[in-house]
Amino acid sequence: MPKAEAAPFDLHAFFAAMGGGRTVSAYKPQEIIFSQGDPADSVYYIQSGKVKVSVTSASGKEAVVALLDQGDFFGEGSLIAQSVRLAAATAQADCILDRIDKSTMLRVLHDEVRFSDRFTAHLLMRNSRAEADLVDQLLNSSEKRLARTLLLLANFGKEGKPEPITTKISQETLAEMVGTTRPRISFFMNKFRKLGFIDYNGTLRVHSSLLSVLLRD
Repeated sequence: MPKAEAAPFDLHAFFAAMGGGRTVSAYKPQEIIFSQGDPADSVYYIQSGKVKVSVTSASGKEAVVALLDQGDFFGEGSLIAQSVRLAAATAQADCILDRIDKSTMLRVLHDEVRFSDRFTAHLLMRNSRAEADLVDQLLNSSEKRLARTLLLLANFGKEGKPEPITTKISQETLAEMVGTTRPRISFFMNKFRKLGFIDYNGTLRVHSSLLSVLLRD
């Protein structure tokens, strides 16, 4: 008799049954979740919404490290002996977040194999993305970096075609993510629109044809 397949791991049900050590909070756009230098005492999970992770230099210059979406974890640096947050986290849209205390997170990672597997897969994916971002910064032009950022924000490849970017993302934020200036972002966004690669109509829609920018020599 064939062995029955295990049911998919339900992360939401797992969190709901966790009990102590977890709180759920709602955040409005631009509301600070934690600041750089705050105590690193918990890990967050995004039930819904988008979160910007950024770092600020001593001179006040900000750089966007990541723009995270539903299903992502963040703040995991607290698990590796970081005493303070090395980055800030800010809601970019209406968010519902799970906050898991460090001690609780360490316990469930040790005791719950399926959750540990899910979290490890998240870390590996984030690490792969970080490596790709580094290569992008070192080897590609700002135009190609912007094209790649827009495709990633539109979740290109997850469902076969890009999705509308409903969260408003300023050109300043895009400039921080790409590593260039706002005027350069404005120039390339206008260029992409004229070429039919993107559309503005209340939301930003990215077309698959934007891939041609990445494939260009």
